[in-house]
Amino acid sequence: MAGSIKKTTRLVGIEVLPQAREVLCSLYAKTLSALSRLPEGTVYRKNTERLTQQRLNVVQEEFSVEKIEKRLGSGQIEELVDQAERELSLVTKMEEWKSWEPLLGEPPDNQWKWP
Repeated sequence: MAGSIKKTTRLVGIEVLPQAREVLCSLYAKTLSALSRLPEGTVYRKNTERLTQQRLNVVQEEFSVEKIEKRLGSGQIEELVDQAERELSLVTKMEEWKSWEPLLGEPPDNQWKWP
């Protein structure tokens, strides 16, 4: 079925994206660029860069949507596009929130304790 185009994702509200591979490459590149604005030592940046770069490598190596979906194992390519869009949005918010900075004050006793 090389070269076949799927007609539906069979997921409510998610349409087939004819150029999904190209969109995904672009989103991953934008995410990596946005992550580079965060401090290098942050856990979020390190982990998200690693995952995004791994996924970008797969998308660049494979030209078949089916092979990309199988290798990444995270759903259909349209779902991957949705995930990538959300991650890019989160990077912008993380930059704004500066979650890597120290707390403004001491946390209340037992704040981090779970029953």
